Amino acid sequence: MKSRVLTGITTTGTPHLGNYVGAIRPAILASREPNTQSFFFLADYHALIKCADPDRIERSRLEIAATWLACGLDPQRVAFYRQSDIPETPALTWLLTCVTAKGLMNRAHAYKAATDANQGAGDETDAGISMGLFSYPILMAADILLFNAHRVPVGRDQVQHIEMARDIAQRFNHLFGQGRNLFVLPEAEVEEAVAVLPGLDGRKMSKSYDNTIPLFEGGARALEAAVARIVTDSKVPGEPKQPEGASLVIIHDAFATHEERAALRADLRAGLSWGDAKERLVGLVERHVGPMRARYAELMAHPERIEDVLEAGARKARAVAQPFLAELRRAVGLRPMLAAAQALGRAGGSVTVSVPSGEVTALGHKPAAKVALPVFKQYREADGRFFFKLVAADGSLLLQSSGLADARGAGGWVKRLKTDGAAALAEAPVQLAEGVNRTAVEAALAALAAQE
Repeated sequence: MKSRVLTGITTTGTPHLGNYVGAIRPAILASREPNTQSFFFLADYHALIKCADPDRIERSRLEIAATWLACGLDPQRVAFYRQSDIPETPALTWLLTCVTAKGLMNRAHAYKAATDANQGAGDETDAGISMGLFSYPILMAADILLFNAHRVPVGRDQVQHIEMARDIAQRFNHLFGQGRNLFVLPEAEVEEAVAVLPGLDGRKMSKSYDNTIPLFEGGARALEAAVARIVTDSKVPGEPKQPEGASLVIIHDAFATHEERAALRADLRAGLSWGDAKERLVGLVERHVGPMRARYAELMAHPERIEDVLEAGARKARAVAQPFLAELRRAVGLRPMLAAAQALGRAGGSVTVSVPSGEVTALGHKPAAKVALPVFKQYREADGRFFFKLVAADGSLLLQSSGLADARGAGGWVKRLKTDGAAALAEAPVQLAEGVNRTAVEAALAALAAQE
């Protein structure tokens, strides 16, 4: 089985150079790994927690989708979709909400930070805090667990949310798994080596600090103007400079080859001016970003192409999500009426209807159809061991036991399976017949239990 990796991209802003180096580029490279199934989604439901400006949400979704595609994300290799296009996500969120302790949510970093800020300002503890902010970790858990992702690349500040997703998954498995794990327990993947670019003022590049270098926005002229504002020391041209730790050099290193890095350091120590170094940086970044910017502009001019990609990605994602949510609904008891008969039909069993011609009941309806039931069969092999099997009405095998030492033991298990149904499966010495799913066997046992 391929390892599943899931990456969420919040749609509240326009990506900058730091986003590209720290998140976009490494994630796209990772999506090309063999034996990896990748899910990339625009976290537009999450964006609603942070932003109440519909136009900004709409614009950001378009810009971020165009950015990832322009930077090389291959929608043929991955499932690239909008969170809001997957109705199974909010449905699963509610199932998970019903098993999540409020105390767990009380400990979430974002919620605690908001309450601490309120208390520090002398406001009520929960002033201005929405249920979206409070329940955010459950929605994030649903994003991850819906696709049973094995690995979730995150920043260190998001590790707590992955741990919460694991806690919620374990609770759900315990309550509804009947001895099996419905959910994989995801692992946070913190890439310590991922570059964190400094901004124009030397602090971490962030829109919060207004110190970013645009990735595509504003074109080459905006890139040049931003680089010109990078803070450097006051050493004049011809005076030796210390490259280590300089913001300009760190940004340069994120795009340069080993030889280019060595050359810049040597030239700065020999007296290269900061102005010339900035020109060199602009040329280097432009060689990398320029072709991607052209693709970005083309995509932004044709949003219908992005729409087609995202709709195709949603279909790909829902092909995984729909059957899994159906399984989870059955697990919690949200099952179709007459599920036993329907499941037997899916498993290859038959439904026998016996109604005399023209016969009707006093109410004018034909009598209820008689459903042919599965049957347990017990037998003894030549080696002296006792076996039993569950056979559908059409004679197809549903369940086969292993060999038991005596007939009483085999009979005891048959009786328990008839009375306890699926609850006894986890302990029973049995295995499903080839090609038969557990749901069909559970339905067959439920039909038998109803006759006891």
